[in-house]
Amino acid sequence: MSIDANGDVTIEGISLRSLPKVSLHDHLDGALRPSTVIELADAIGLTPPAADPAALGAWFSAQSDSGSLVEYLKTFDATVSVMQTAEGLQRVAREFVEDLADDGVIYGEVRWAPEQHLSAGLSLEQAVAAVQLGIEEGEDAVDRTGRSIRVGQLLAAMRHTDRSREIAELAVSFRGRGVVGFDIAGPEDGFPASQHRAAFDYLADHLFPVTVHAGEAAGVDSIRSALIDGRALRLGHGVRIAEDLQIMGRDGEEVQVRFGDVSRWVRDREIPLELSPSSNLQTGAVSAWGTELADHPFDLLYQLGFAVTVNVDNRTMSATSLTRELALLVDAFGYDLEDLESFQFNAASGAFLPVEEREELVEMIAEGFDS
Repeated sequence: MSIDANGDVTIEGISLRSLPKVSLHDHLDGALRPSTVIELADAIGLTPPAADPAALGAWFSAQSDSGSLVEYLKTFDATVSVMQTAEGLQRVAREFVEDLADDGVIYGEVRWAPEQHLSAGLSLEQAVAAVQLGIEEGEDAVDRTGRSIRVGQLLAAMRHTDRSREIAELAVSFRGRGVVGFDIAGPEDGFPASQHRAAFDYLADHLFPVTVHAGEAAGVDSIRSALIDGRALRLGHGVRIAEDLQIMGRDGEEVQVRFGDVSRWVRDREIPLELSPSSNLQTGAVSAWGTELADHPFDLLYQLGFAVTVNVDNRTMSATSLTRELALLVDAFGYDLEDLESFQFNAASGAFLPVEEREELVEMIAEGFDS
């Protein structure tokens, strides 16, 4: 593996950035360009934590390395504050799509919580419409460069507030108009999916796809609630599913494991895990296993047949990209291109798209890796 002057990573002679990728767990308010934060803050009379893009980027990274999800989430005050107008949301969404395409992403899902973007007078519907306009502008801009990308919205309800049913209804109302799924986000520990059962019942009645943040700041019980109460089709992070695995021993390189009921359910039904390696280290989600990427249970889950996917979570806070996350995994676990392709197949299969479009994504990934 080598890194060129532009920060691109090459493995087996292939640029990782050029390979087709699918991004499932990527927060809009965690993906702002530092320069954009500064410009938008200046336009509305706010003072950002740092005055130049490099310093602001370093501030985000430093503040995010706390080992605590609660502390990590505090960095979002700086981004959410400049995303309160239609113009701000539209610009951030447009640049989000352009940055994904520059990272080789051909399909992405962007999650964000509309209820956090109303302080300047926008309605929920106006906020969603502004993000969708920005997404479409970004897609058109990418198309003009001869590339192609598609991005769908995941509307998130904040799990520590009481608006989840309202956001669920909002998501369903925008079905076919850019919104492809629903999520709950925010502080996980103490706020299980069961507290939002009314929203999940509504979504189930309307056959609307759901992913749930679970198994990041809380353990197996939180994952169980996401599956049972939330009817989650994917798990946001889900890394602490490894707590439901008992290592019995090793036979050469093969790990002998006893599965708990929850981990077996997730593995056997190929429920995608939206793993975010760098973020999982920053928030302490993997602290039970260690503090280095090599300690992350990603490889154990992969070798046991879980549907692992690779994600950035918050590219600004983690100073990362999907290319970088893949490169870190290659460095930690010695993966080759076939492994990286498998991660993209898992993500394509788990996308909240009709089966025909998921199959098309799989074909695009296979062609890109083969070429």
